[in-house]
Amino acid sequence: MTLDKYHEKRDFTRTPEPAGAADPSGTAAAAARRFIIQKHHARTLHYDLRLEDDGVLKSWAVPKGPSLDPAEKHLAVAVEDHPLEYGDFEGSIPEGEYGGGKVIVWDRGTFEPFGEGETFAEMLERGAAKIRLHGEKLQGGFALIRTRWGGKDKNWLLIKEKDQHARPGYDVTKEEPLSVLSGRDVDEVE
Repeated sequence: MTLDKYHEKRDFTRTPEPAGAADPSGTAAAAARRFIIQKHHARTLHYDLRLEDDGVLKSWAVPKGPSLDPAEKHLAVAVEDHPLEYGDFEGSIPEGEYGGGKVIVWDRGTFEPFGEGETFAEMLERGAAKIRLHGEKLQGGFALIRTRWGGKDKNWLLIKEKDQHARPGYDVTKEEPLSVLSGRDVDEVE
């Protein structure tokens, strides 16, 4: 995995975002796979899903945020891989920089892929990945399913699995808006 696209889009003399260094051996990912969901108020408010794999954070922008309702299918747009250090980033990205706006860590924890003997990378390549989240706000099974719209690998759907953690009709992003790190809402970030 490489962070070339991530580095190309940022001026690290201007933005407080971490530059990071990929772990090409994947040894960091082998120990414990982290997931992070950052609430990001850039041009529009959205949520960034980040899943640790092969020494980087695989990333998707989720315009409506995650849902605990299995009937809802939320768009998840694949974006460039981010460095592992980005998982702890909260702050304000300067206007004019890529992704300029405010960011908080909305949820975090660990995840495990589950499937029929495939690696997480193989599931993503196939376009259907099932994961189990162990977070502070999100728990249980979720599926990431690649769609045909928008070109290969770009647009996915994030869908809550039907399990004991499903909550039909509950809007977790509205009911639990604050950072799990700082207790602030995204618009309270300096």
